[in-house]
Amino acid sequence: MPGFELFGAEEKKEVQDVLDNGVLMRYGFDPMRNGHHKALELERDLAKRMQTKYAQVVSSGTAALTVALASAGIGSGDEVIMPTFTFVASFEAILSVGAIPVLCDIDDTLTLAPEAVENAVTPKTKAIMPVHMCGSMADLKALKAICDKHHLILLEDACQAIGGTYEGKPLGSYGDLGCFSFDFVKTVTCGEGGGLITNSKEFADRAHKYQDHGHDHVGNDRGAETHPFLGYNYRLSELHAAVGIAQLRKLDHTIEIQKKNYTILRNALTSIPEVTFRRVPENGVESYAFLNIFLPTEHLARKAHKALGGHGVDACFYWFDNNWHYYKKWEHLLEQKSLGSLSSEIQIGLKKNNTSFDTSDVWMGRTVSCLIKLGWTEDEVTTRASKMVEAIQSIL
Repeated sequence: MPGFELFGAEEKKEVQDVLDNGVLMRYGFDPMRNGHHKALELERDLAKRMQTKYAQVVSSGTAALTVALASAGIGSGDEVIMPTFTFVASFEAILSVGAIPVLCDIDDTLTLAPEAVENAVTPKTKAIMPVHMCGSMADLKALKAICDKHHLILLEDACQAIGGTYEGKPLGSYGDLGCFSFDFVKTVTCGEGGGLITNSKEFADRAHKYQDHGHDHVGNDRGAETHPFLGYNYRLSELHAAVGIAQLRKLDHTIEIQKKNYTILRNALTSIPEVTFRRVPENGVESYAFLNIFLPTEHLARKAHKALGGHGVDACFYWFDNNWHYYKKWEHLLEQKSLGSLSSEIQIGLKKNNTSFDTSDVWMGRTVSCLIKLGWTEDEVTTRASKMVEAIQSIL
């Protein structure tokens, strides 16, 4: 999965362009740039690759979610439905615009369960935010139908699934807005960075202003630009964008490697009747960033995860106990631990999350995920597959 495994001359060349002209900021200093506008180039490349009209690059995946939410007009008191299994950035972004994250159960896709989402919609709901965790997607058709029914925004968090598709469309492009993370361990990395895509001219126009202090970017004099509305600083530097340009060009090759390695491991594990696999929605193609398996019970999943480590199989995760990715360990959210005072509206809204999510617990308790690396040789993958089979069979 990590794009840094494929660092090479391409990234060095793009970064050297920036160092040679000496302009590390994406705006201004045009006479010094020698025609290089790396952030703008990355945006054009991203929009083209994701088959959307617009793209905006920003400083992180969290920033991408924040800018996307703000661009969609989501703010104080609005509710955003999100899954119990994701990264903490999901609720951080929602809270950062003054909105309320509403946790919702997942199903065997390891993403939002449409039935649970329908039951979670209230008059305050403004958006549904599926998170395409571990390389695969939510049932987007069903979620889109709910959004259409209730006039809601569909915001895809595709930070862990760039390169996957649904109904022939790149993940992130199916909804009203889609977001990506380009941090150091993502399939496409800038070192630090993120991006959002959309086909809405209105959302795109808001996004490029909001991520740069509200600047309208009209004219050639940055000091003379006006501010149509409040904004903040989520800009991506030229150095980070330069790395992203080279990385994005490699995406198809990266997915090809991931699929090959994933397939070898999955084929080996199909020999174990007790092992089943995460459901990929019909007409969906995952990015093969992770191999996600289910054991029959939580007890066996815990034993399998421990056995995998004992057999020398690294980069396997038991998310049920994870501090960053599963709601059970989000004490700071559930107990509202904040440096500053939260508004009474947010305090009341967050209490909705102090409940049990039994359906999520069943699926996550049985799940073990294995990262797919790009640097493995075929012999290493084959050896790994044998060790995984041996480890899991040892606990059955």
